[in-house]
Amino acid sequence: MKCDQKSCATCPSAAQKRSKEDLIECRLSRIRNKVLVMSGKGGVGKSSIASYLALGLAIRQKGFQVGLLDIDLHGPSIPKMFGLNGRLNITAEREILPHEYRPNLRIVSIESMLEDTDSAIIWRGPLKHGVIQQFLADCRWDDLDFLVIDSPPGTGDEALSISRLIPDAKALIVTTPQEVALADVRKSINFCRKVGLEILGLVENMSGLFCPHCDQFIPIFRTGGGRKTSEAMKVEFLGELPFDPEVVEGGDRGSPVLNGDSDTPFVRAVGELIEAVLKRVKAY
Repeated sequence: MKCDQKSCATCPSAAQKRSKEDLIECRLSRIRNKVLVMSGKGGVGKSSIASYLALGLAIRQKGFQVGLLDIDLHGPSIPKMFGLNGRLNITAEREILPHEYRPNLRIVSIESMLEDTDSAIIWRGPLKHGVIQQFLADCRWDDLDFLVIDSPPGTGDEALSISRLIPDAKALIVTTPQEVALADVRKSINFCRKVGLEILGLVENMSGLFCPHCDQFIPIFRTGGGRKTSEAMKVEFLGELPFDPEVVEGGDRGSPVLNGDSDTPFVRAVGELIEAVLKRVKAY
């Protein structure tokens, strides 16, 4: 049952026991779709995919209400990519208020809760689970159409925590075309199946480069590996995103390329990915 209270922290059903489980149930009842963006290995652009998925959903036509949660506890990059500075505010009811990037896109990251963003986070599994549990219980997301969750690479504690805390989450798995990445993707797919996490689909990132001078397509890491893997593993293939130097530069300066009016192969591919996701979750 959906919670209709203005604040989950004051919801009678949650206040009865005041447990994290009560609050998480209350929060999640107000979120229609939960998407866990994961990858088998690092360096495949997982955080970029999570960022552009969340931003693209927020700016699509009239826009969805979207939350972006960064649980890459050891290497958070979401605040940098969106140009977010400063720590998150906390209400009198001890609710964490997400950064408001735009009226319908709110963002939370562990980096926005640290005094020194260069500090190394040295935590074992139980502490990681507790922090993720706190994010889900204490963040005031209110009513969302989508909560996009950026997880660290691999199939470790963070992904396992999400599968237990958000049983109706759907995994969007990111890969690049080369075999070393695809081998780890197959492990991610098997992880999802073993823990009962529904797989939304597979997306191939950095599938090639469109030359900015002649517009010729250059398959830097080969191409087509993601589609072949999705067919072999019987998961939905959601699309291919080309490599775009502007995406790298936009992330470094905290200004994602979707904020502008550019019509590049990458921007068009993001639009196609969003449409594929919407069809998969039946959001029309």
